[in-house]
This record gives sequence, structure tokens and C-alpha cells, in this order.
Amino acid sequence: MRETPRPQDLLVWYDRHARALPWRVPPRARVPGGRPDPYRVWLSEIMLQQTTVAAVKPYFEAFTTRWPTVSDLAAARDEDVMAAWAGLGYYARARNLLKCARAVVADHGGVFPDTLDGLLSLPGVGPYTAGAVAAIAFDLPATVVDGNVERVMARVHDEHTPLPQAKPILTEMAAALTPADRPGDYAQAVMDLGATICTPRNPACGLCPWRGACAAWDAGTAVELPKKAPKKRKPTRLGIAYLARRVDGAWLLERRPDKGLLGGMLGWPGSDWAEEASPESPPIRAEWKTLPGEARHTFTHFHLRLTVRTALVPMDRPPGRGVFVGPEDFSPSDLPTVMRKAFDLARGP
Repeated sequence: MRETPRPQDLLVWYDRHARALPWRVPPRARVPGGRPDPYRVWLSEIMLQQTTVAAVKPYFEAFTTRWPTVSDLAAARDEDVMAAWAGLGYYARARNLLKCARAVVADHGGVFPDTLDGLLSLPGVGPYTAGAVAAIAFDLPATVVDGNVERVMARVHDEHTPLPQAKPILTEMAAALTPADRPGDYAQAVMDLGATICTPRNPACGLCPWRGACAAWDAGTAVELPKKAPKKRKPTRLGIAYLARRVDGAWLLERRPDKGLLGGMLGWPGSDWAEEASPESPPIRAEWKTLPGEARHTFTHFHLRLTVRTALVPMDRPPGRGVFVGPEDFSPSDLPTVMRKAFDLARGP
């Protein structure tokens, strides 16, 4: 007869095998009664949305070095935070990051709320992030369900309903297993199990503390789960990026609207991104040169192919839109990834 999954078995495994992550206080290093800093937990969870742990680590360390507290972040200039975020993608998260930090300072005295409802009242904090901060930072019995947890629950229960339809089912399963004792460590333990043992491909079932309780292990279906509905084909959109450089080395840049893709970020002036080529809209009068090749980038819902055009312009020619940024203030690393790809194409090998 198959065992019932026991949270305590997973916690024993976690006490020995917890991943060392810069935002985490592992159980073996925690002083009695000590808990992780809610600011660091919240910041890491925002950064980790749709981004890998490996990609997030250097950004998290850079952010917490530059802005070690939520009050420091709240006082930061928008453009500095957006530049520091460049490369992480999903730039609405960076705008919400600032809104939330400022709300914590303005409305809560610089201290994160210690209830689930209080956390949900913060800008940009949804059920998942609120649950993660509540459990990990405050040890509240909140249910935390990310992709790793979904995979573990689907396999432990041999649940074949495809995602995303299965989300409420898997969330209910996760809630039923969340213990009142050490819920924060348990939430991280399930994530670690999914990330290191119950992996998407080639799960290491022989090392799993829940193998005896895993219905998919019994059925031989672990590698098939979780099931996923077929993905819709992504359309391809076309656009033009105009890279104008003044004779003194300044580049012509334009801040994108706050709402929409890359909202609030500095980038190259360009055309609309559409499935058919947009009309020409150069930001300044110049002799434009079309570069061979394209800058290609994939967003969540579409592929983008940018034609890159360059021009050298004199000092006395004003732009129709955008502003010139001198070489001392320009850093390609501050650009969003797609804009940096256009720059790399213009710079050449």
C-alpha cells in the first residue's frame, strides 16, 4: 500500500539539502526565532517570476548591495532602478517594485505587513508573492505554488489534468499538505525538491524523500507529468530601430511609454511593432544606412525582428523625438535586451 506524503519527511530532507541562495536563510544557519528579511524574500520572489535562479542571483546581489533596505529602494530614482533591471525582462515588474517599496515606506513605516491580507494590499503583490512572503518571511501557513510545486504535486498525486486547467487542482493539493509547523521551510523544501530532484526531465526518483508516497512513481508516469495544453503558435512582428549617433559620440535615445512592453525603459527610437512592416518614422533628418541582418528577440507572446538603421548626424541638428545622451552617460548594459541586440548589430564584431 502506498504511503501518504508526509511534510516531516520532506523537512528532514530539506534540513540536509537546502540550496544555498543569496536571499535565503537556510535552516541550519538560522538562529532560534530568526527569520529571513521580508525585503529580501519579496525582492527575490519578484525577480524570480518567469526568470531562472541562475539569472536572478547577480541581479539580486547587485540590488541588495546598492539598495540594502526597502527604504533605500523606495528612495531610488526610477531611471536608476530601470537601468539596474535591464536584462531581467518583464519590465512591468520593475515599475511595480518601486510602487510597492514606496507603499511599504509611506503606508507601513518601512515595515512589510505580516499578514496575508496586508501583503495582498501592496501594489504588484499577487497571491503567489503574498503567499511566499507570508510563509518564508513570517512562517505563516500560506500555500505557495510555483512551477516546481505544480510538478511535484502532479507527480505525487498522478494528476493528469493539463496545465493551466490543473492549477486550482494542484493548488488545493499543495494547500492540503502545507503544515502548521515550519510552513516557510516546507514551502522552500517543495521548491527545492522540484528544482533538484523532481526535475522536468530525468527526475532522480531514487533520491526522493517522497518516492514511497508518489503515485506517479507507482504508475510509471512521472516523466509525463505535469501534462500541458498545446501552446499556441507565436506570431512574428516586424519593426525598425533607428540608431543615430552625433559627431561628439552622443546617442539618440527615447524613453518608452510607461504602459506596454519595455515600459519606462530607454531605448532606440523606432517604428511600431506589427505583423506587417510599419511606415518609415525616422526620429531625425539624416542619411540612414540599413545594416545587414536583423536584431531578433522573443517576447512572451510574439517573436520580434528588427531592421536596424544607423546614421551619423551633425551637432546642430535637433531630433524630432528623443534626446541625445553623451558617451559618459551611455552604457549599453542599461538597455533592455532587444535594444542591446540592435546596438550590438550596429557596433559589429
